[in-house]
Amino acid sequence: MQHVHHRACHLCEAICGLKITVEAGKVMQIKGDPEDPLSRGHICPKAIALKDLHEDKDRLRFPVRKIIDKTGVVSWQEIGWDEALKETALALVKANNTYGVDSIGAYFGNPSVHNYGMLTHQNNLFRFFKTKNRFSATSVDQLPHHLVSMWMFGHKSLFPIPDIDRTDYFLMLGANPLASNGSMWTVPDVKKRIKSLKNRGGKLIVIDPRKTETAKIATEHFFIKPGTDAILLASLLRTLIVELNADGRQLKSLIQGLDKVKIHLGEFRPESVETITGIDASNIRRLAEELYEAPAAICYGRMGVSTQRHGTLCQWLIQLINVVTGNLDKSGGSLFTLPAVDQVPNTRPGGFGRHLSRVRGLPEFDNELPASTLADEILTPGIGQVKTLFTGAGNPVLSTPNGSKLDQALEKLDFMVSLDFYINETTRHADIILPPTSPLEHDHYDLAFHINSIRNTARFNEPVFEKPLGALHDWEIFTRLGELVAKELGLEPRPTFSPSELIDASLKNGPYGTGRKENLSLETLRQHPSGVDLGPLKTMLPERLLNPNKKIICDTNEPIEALSKLSSEFNEPSESSLYLIGRRHVRSNNSWMHNFRRLVKGKNRCTLLMHPDDIKKRDLTDGNTVRVTSRVKSIDVSVEKCLEIMPGTVSLPHGYGHTRKDIQLSVAETTAGASCNDITDERYLDKLSGNAALNGVLVSVENI
Repeated sequence: MQHVHHRACHLCEAICGLKITVEAGKVMQIKGDPEDPLSRGHICPKAIALKDLHEDKDRLRFPVRKIIDKTGVVSWQEIGWDEALKETALALVKANNTYGVDSIGAYFGNPSVHNYGMLTHQNNLFRFFKTKNRFSATSVDQLPHHLVSMWMFGHKSLFPIPDIDRTDYFLMLGANPLASNGSMWTVPDVKKRIKSLKNRGGKLIVIDPRKTETAKIATEHFFIKPGTDAILLASLLRTLIVELNADGRQLKSLIQGLDKVKIHLGEFRPESVETITGIDASNIRRLAEELYEAPAAICYGRMGVSTQRHGTLCQWLIQLINVVTGNLDKSGGSLFTLPAVDQVPNTRPGGFGRHLSRVRGLPEFDNELPASTLADEILTPGIGQVKTLFTGAGNPVLSTPNGSKLDQALEKLDFMVSLDFYINETTRHADIILPPTSPLEHDHYDLAFHINSIRNTARFNEPVFEKPLGALHDWEIFTRLGELVAKELGLEPRPTFSPSELIDASLKNGPYGTGRKENLSLETLRQHPSGVDLGPLKTMLPERLLNPNKKIICDTNEPIEALSKLSSEFNEPSESSLYLIGRRHVRSNNSWMHNFRRLVKGKNRCTLLMHPDDIKKRDLTDGNTVRVTSRVKSIDVSVEKCLEIMPGTVSLPHGYGHTRKDIQLSVAETTAGASCNDITDERYLDKLSGNAALNGVLVSVENI
C-alpha cells in the first residue's frame, strides 16, 4: 500500500514543500506540494535526489574506526555505538586534560544548519569544551551579512529580506538565484517571481562578471570586473547622497551617523570609478537615479560580493543604499521576518574581535574564527595548538581556501572524529566516524531559513521512515557524548529534551503562539503538514531593532575606516591578468551532492569558463586540459569557451576534486573534477571580517 508523506526539502535554502510517496519501505515518487504556502508546488532537481541520499550504498549506517596496516593500507572497521562514543569522549577529555581546552578544534559545515537537531543539541557536548578554536562554513560564506546586521541593526540574524513579490526595481549583485534558489534569501519558485516582477512593469538589473542564468532573464545585465563591487556601491551611494540628496525619507529619524559616511564618499564620483569597475559613469548615475525614483526598490548582493576582498564593506554599502533610498522596512523593499520560532530575542546578538586567532591574529565572530586559518592552528606548535578535531557535516578540504594545506594538516592530528554520513576528502582523516540517521528518518523543522524567508510561514514534518534499529539521530549522538564526558569529569548530566519538544515550547512562546490568534504549537503544525501561512513580511521598525537606542547605526568605526582607504587599494590591472570566480548549478550545493547519480549525469560541469579572446591570447584550445595556477598551487582542468563571461575573468565551480585516495564516494569519483579551493588562497581574505575571499583570486592559465 502506498502512503504519501509531507516533507520540506532540506537540500538548499528554499525549503520547498514536498509530497513523498512511499511503498514497502521505498521512495516511489517525490513531487512538489502545491499546498505549501511558500513554495507553491515548486521543486528543483535536488529534491528528487533525497531518494538517492536515503538509498545510497556509500552512506554509512553504523560507526566505523579507521585501521591502517603495516603497509599503510587504510580500511574501516564497523564498531558498536557504545564503543565509538566512549572512545570519542575519552579522546576529547584526554586532549582537554593534557593540552588545555583550546587543543580541541571544531568545524561545522553548511549542512549543519539544514538539520535542526545539529543546531539544538551541539551544546550538549560543547558546553564542556569552550574552545576558542571553533570554525564553520559561515566564514567561507555569509559572515559579512552577520557582521553588518550586528553593526547596523543590533543582532547577527536581523537580515533585511528582498520583497521581490511587491517590488518595482531590483538591483542584484553577485547573486544567481535561478541556480541557488536564493541565498540568505529563502525564495522558492524565483523564476516565476522574476517573471511576475517584469510583467507588472518592474525591472531586474543584474551586475556580475558572468552572464548567469539569472542575468539572462533580467531586464539588464552589466559586466563588472571581479572584486570591484565595493567601488561601484560606494559610487552609487555617493550619487544618491551627494547628487540626489537621498536622506532615508521616512527612516530619517531612525538613522544614526549618515553624515559621517558622507565625509568619505568624495572620491567615488562615477567618472573616477568607471575604468576600475568596467561600468560607464552614465550607467552608474542612471542606476542610482532608478533606485531612488522607483516607488519600491531593492539592492541585494550575495556570494559574488560576500566572498571577496571587500565582502563586508559591500554588504554594509548595500544596506546603506537601502536605507538612504527609504527602501528598508518598506513593502517592496527589504523587510525583516518574524518567524514562528523567533531566535532573535532569545539568542546572543553576536560579538566581533573579542579574541584573535593564535597564529595569524584573525578576529573571532560569534565565538568562531575564520576557517581559512584552521590549518595554521593545527600545524603551528605552541600553547593552544589544535591536537584533536571534531567535524560535523563538513568537508573543509574541498570547501575552504587552500584545501591542500588543510588536507596535509589533518594528517598531523592526534585524534579526529567526524559526525558524517560519508568517508569523504575530510572524514578520511578521522579515527572514528559517527553517522547519523538519514534525513528521511527524522522529523524536521527548519530553524535557520524561516528567518530568511520572503514570507512568514511555519511547517513541521514527521519522519518519512522509522529510525532503523541501532541507529542514532545526530542530536542523540551529541547527547550521549555529553553524558559520557560529564561522567568522566565527575559532573551530573543535565536533562535532555528532544528537538521537537524544544520547538513546541518555542512555538508556544513565540509571536504566533499561546494567546495569539494563530495559537501555534507542534500539534497545530501536525494538523497542517503542508505548512501554515503567517502572512507577508511587514514593517517592523523601530521595534525590531536590537540596538539599545533603537537606531539604524551607520557609523560603525570599522567599515567607515575601510571606506576611507578603499580607493587607494585598487590599481589598474595588467591586460594579462586573470581573476577567478566561482559559479553555482541548480543540481549541486557545495561538495555534498556529487554522489547522487541523477544530479551529476550529463555534460561535464567542472570546466574552466574562459572568454574566447583570453583563450586566443594564450594560444589555448577549447576543450583541452589547461593548467590554472595561483599563489598556492596549480590544478589541471578542461577549458570551455564562453562568450558570457567577462574578458579577464575565469570561472570554476565549487565543491569538486573527488580525486584523493581512500574516499568512498563511488559516484562522485566518476565525475571527480578539480577543486577550485586547491587554488584559492587562505591568505586572501575579506580585510574587515576574515571571511574567505574566493572570488577575485589572481591566476594564470597555460597549456600543459
